Formats: sequence, structure tokens, C-alpha cells
Amino acid sequence: MAVQEARQGPDTGAHAGGCTCGDCPHGAREGHRRAVAAFLSRRDEFAAGQGLPAAVAHSVSASRQWVSEELAQSAELVAERGRAEGQAWLARLWLRTTYTVWTAVLALLLTQSITAVGAGWSDARTAGLLAALAVAGALTAASWFHRARGGALAPVIGEDNRLSTSRAVAAAWVLLVAYAVLVLAGRLAAASGPHERDALISGLALERGAGVVTVLAVVCGIAVLVRRVVGLRVLGQRLQKVRAHRPRAADLLTDDSGRGAFADIQYVLISAVAVVFAAVRLARRPDQLPDLPWGLALVVLVSAATYLAGKYAEGGRPVILSVVRSREAGDLDAPIRTGDDIEIRGAGFVPPGAQTADRLSRMVVRIGTVHVHVPLVPVTGGFSNPADALLTVPVPADVEPGRVEVQVVTAAGVETNRYTIDVTD
Repeated sequence: MAVQEARQGPDTGAHAGGCTCGDCPHGAREGHRRAVAAFLSRRDEFAAGQGLPAAVAHSVSASRQWVSEELAQSAELVAERGRAEGQAWLARLWLRTTYTVWTAVLALLLTQSITAVGAGWSDARTAGLLAALAVAGALTAASWFHRARGGALAPVIGEDNRLSTSRAVAAAWVLLVAYAVLVLAGRLAAASGPHERDALISGLALERGAGVVTVLAVVCGIAVLVRRVVGLRVLGQRLQKVRAHRPRAADLLTDDSGRGAFADIQYVLISAVAVVFAAVRLARRPDQLPDLPWGLALVVLVSAATYLAGKYAEGGRPVILSVVRSREAGDLDAPIRTGDDIEIRGAGFVPPGAQTADRLSRMVVRIGTVHVHVPLVPVTGGFSNPADALLTVPVPADVEPGRVEVQVVTAAGVETNRYTIDVTD
């Protein structure tokens, strides 16, 4: 590393460009940015018909195959740099979460100090501050032990490396209830008389906190159930999942493809409103659990049920509807022969979140016993092939004439149904 630094000079340094080591977040981020820029430039160059070697320029199929291989190799480099950037981003996220937690504690202290002017400092304020310190200390310790996985956010990051909406909502309610119990414990420790202690203990009675306890049980149960449902649907090939390079805050409100999801948005919005309401109730009456009204609790339960139903409804297995011979302008109608291009029409060929070139290049079509990689056909700003509802692939010469089966394997590893076609000499 010192030799490389000496070569590059004092201004650039060993970590200035394509370095992807975990100790150099800037190098990983800059290396990924440069790889993306180089790939986009090369893709648009090929889309404009430039950069083709003379050896393959005379053949449409040969040039298409060559362009596809070049883009696939370049896309793999982008994906490698993206994974390195994601790991570096996660490694430094634990510091950000720690700063955020202690900033919230400082904000609570300032709020309590301002509201204490005139009213005076009370035992409830002391208990609230001590409870916040205890929660912040626990989150800081968890951030340290999970510093390579996102710090305090590690428990709410799903197996697909995205923020889980169900886990984030459940974590918010768990933190609120834990903080409320610690506030009551602090006040109980400072209570001087038996009547005050009895009143604080009665604040934990079920009739006072039934609403918040019910909501807590439901959202935690949904977090566990959703993980089970998604896992079973992926194993049963009824849901396609691809891993993200790194989690994003938008994951809480969107699906895997980045589009806003109604079920997720309404669940997060209603839960956030209910948590704020419960926090205000706790600030007003710190001698008992937040007495969440049953009307608001029912709204949260309906929202949770809608979110769970959305998880059951999303996804679906990819399917081939038809396979036809690809025909260009001026071609005569003819049966499918080896060497021809075929169009595979259906749905679900491109899983959500698999629109990047490195994922698209992993798609395979089985034609008989031959595995054909779907070629990448670039256009300005993207790819015309493969698409979610249409794939175009050549029938290789190794395919035996006769009735053969066609099957698509997506980037998520999910197989479609088998579709039989007739191939002639």
C-alpha cells in the first residue's frame, strides 16, 4: 500500500480511486461511481452502434453476442464494486446510528430543561432522562457488537439486505414500551411513600395498557410471520427475491424494485402516528403505561392486517405464455429452425430489483438440453432485451430437431413452466 501511495503521489493516495478495502469508505464509493460511469458510457456507445470490432460487425448475431459478453463482464465489475461499497457503507453506519441515538438523548434533555422552567424539575423528568440513557447505552452496545452489519439497524435489516418494514415497525413499538417501563421503574425507585409506589405499580395494570400491549403483540407477531411467509414463498418459487447491495431508508416504503408500495406506506404512516400519540401520552402521564385508546389501536391492527395481506398477494411465479419465431421486416413466414431467434412471451421474467445488467446477464433459457444465456441488447438508457414480458434468444445449432421444451430460469433462480415448440431442420 505504501508503494502504491508513493506512485500516485501525495494528492491522490492509495485510497483515492478504485480502492475497495473496508477501511476506505471513500475509495469504495469512488470506485463504484467510476465503474458505473464507465459501464453506462460503454452501454450507450454500443447502443449507438459504435465500438464494434470489424471481425463481428458483419454479422448481426455475432455482434449481438459480442456486445452482450462485453457488457456482462463490465456489469460484473460494477456489481463487485457495488458490493464493496455496500460493505463499507454498512461498516460506517454504526457510528451514524450511535450519533443519532445520543442526539435524541440530548434533544430530550434540552426539551425537559426548557419545559422545567417555571414548573421546576421533577422526579418524572429525572426518570425519563435516566431511562433514555439506559436505552441509548443498550443501543450503543448493540451497535458496537453489530458494527459490521449496520450497528443498531442490524436487527431490522432483512436477509435480502434491505430494511424490513415489519421489523422496523415492531422495533419502534418495542423501544417505546421498554422506555415506558424504565420510566416507571425509575419513578418507583425514587418513590418515598407506599401510596405512591402502589399507584406506580398499578400503572402497569393490564386495563391501563391493554391497547399498547395488544398492538405490541400484533406487530411483533407480524414481523415474525412475514419472515416465515416470505421464506416459504421463496423456497416454493412463488416469490422472487434478489439481494440488494445495501439497505436504504426508502426500503421501508417501497417494494424491491423501488416503487412505492401502498401496504408498506400505510403501515409505516399509521404506526408512526400511533407511536407519536403513545409517546405524548407517556409524557403527559409518566406514572403508567401509555393508555392507547382502543379506537387508535384498532386502526393500527387494521393497518397491520392490510400489510400482511399485501405480503401474501405480492409476487408470483414467472410464466411462459407463448413462444414464436422472431420475424424481421421482409422475412418470409417459416417454422422455427436452428439459428433462428425466438420470442418468449410471458410475465415475471425480470424479478423486482433485478433490472441491473449483472442480474439480467444471469438469465438462462433452456431449449431442450441446451442452456442459452439471454443476450443483453443495449438501447440508450437501458436494455431492450431481456424484458419482464419478452425474451429474445437464438436457437443454437446443438438443439436437435423435433419437439423440444423451452424453460426460462430468472436471475432469482426461479424456473418457469415448460413450453413445447417444434424445431425443424
